[in-house]
Amino acid sequence: MRDLAGRVIAGHPRLDALVSNAGIGYTTEGDTRRMQSRDGYELRFAVNYLAGYLLTRLLLPRLQACAPARIVNVASAGQAPIDFGDVMLDEHYDGARAYRQSKLAQIMFTFDLADELDPRSLTANCLHPATYMPTKIVRADGTKPVDSIGEGVRATLRLVADPEMDGVTGRYFDGLAAADPHPQARDASARRRLRDLSDLLCGLVPASGRPGRN
Repeated sequence: MRDLAGRVIAGHPRLDALVSNAGIGYTTEGDTRRMQSRDGYELRFAVNYLAGYLLTRLLLPRLQACAPARIVNVASAGQAPIDFGDVMLDEHYDGARAYRQSKLAQIMFTFDLADELDPRSLTANCLHPATYMPTKIVRADGTKPVDSIGEGVRATLRLVADPEMDGVTGRYFDGLAAADPHPQARDASARRRLRDLSDLLCGLVPASGRPGRN
């Protein structure tokens, strides 16, 4: 992510939007086995959430300099609360739970950003783009597709470029409709704990103790 951020900054003097959409599903990459990133973090938490968290933090100055700009995090309707005593799921691993907590973490981060930023210059929103699109994640899980990829693209593009979304921030959408995420996303104390942990795991503050335990 640090290398990517450096290449984006060097190659793009103007940055109007950042969309975080990288993800590992329930069963892709390891089936039901718990896997770790090279940093030693649970893989879904690292790829689905921490990667986008760090990239966003590194690119914020460029986005703010190019205001108005937008941040869009592609999350999911599948959400699970974060157990801060076992964030890396060392004790009770389940692929679906790992995926769902990583997606709720994205939403919590989005709401944090919205509170932090001036919506006149930079907005932050997130969405569940569509249900069971025919993507690699859905195919790997053996799930029958429901919505088309085009529906997901339209919902995402709306948050990126629709003039009607100017100044709209801190919202979660299910497709094109505003929706309510898991209640933990509205818990300011939980969001603060997640932010502090994320800064630690991404090396944005000095590390102390074993990563991933809080």
